[in-house]
Amino acid sequence: MVWPATLIGAVAGFTLANIPGALLGGLLGQVLDRRLRLDSWSALRARLRGDPAIDLQDLLFILLGRLAKSDGRVQEAHIQQARAEMKRQGLDEAGTRRAIGAFNRGKAGGDDLHSSLRTLKHERPTVERLLRSCWQMAAADGRIGRHERELILQWGHSLGFSAAQVEALGAGYDTPHGLPPKRSNSYKEALLLLGVTAECEPAVIKRAYRRLLSQSHPDKLAGSGASPAVVRAATDRTRELHSAYSLIRERHGFR
Repeated sequence: MVWPATLIGAVAGFTLANIPGALLGGLLGQVLDRRLRLDSWSALRARLRGDPAIDLQDLLFILLGRLAKSDGRVQEAHIQQARAEMKRQGLDEAGTRRAIGAFNRGKAGGDDLHSSLRTLKHERPTVERLLRSCWQMAAADGRIGRHERELILQWGHSLGFSAAQVEALGAGYDTPHGLPPKRSNSYKEALLLLGVTAECEPAVIKRAYRRLLSQSHPDKLAGSGASPAVVRAATDRTRELHSAYSLIRERHGFR
């Protein structure tokens, strides 16, 4: 039997009218989150208004452009890093032109990126790749400035990451104050570098060393499109980790 549209509307209206407000809000909230992949009422209002969503590729290069200009001047190293990212993604001529346009758009700084970033909160692998690319751009000139770090932490918060999680994603690219890591010349410094204590078991020390080594491995960074400056910093950090681990292993007497 086909129900008249007016009857369907009346039944729907009666049903909604008789659902308690809190329960109705919860039901609609589940629809937003699971069906529409929206995590806020503001995002729903934007969808209903027809606000254009920023394409993921455009969003990436807008972020990179914003970072490149964050200290006031885009350097050649930033441009080279943007080109490396385009190459890594295998963009054709049209895609490259679009990426350049998005990069320039990011430099202008006119976009409110918060809503676009929030729509990606449930896409963890995509978010991690996005943040790593941002760290690579921030470190392209050999140092990560305060403004660059603040931007990345702010974007990470919009993406649902804690500050510690965002910092961990940049561990392979960052060095304190933008300088190469100081060479460990004492047992205490070696422990600090690996993030362990003298009381840690050998297995814990080994895990810490391998984790840090994996994050900072220059070959891994080079393969992901990192700039030469980032790869050089990672090479320095890898040597420092080797030296620290050797010193701790000798002191603790394990292989």
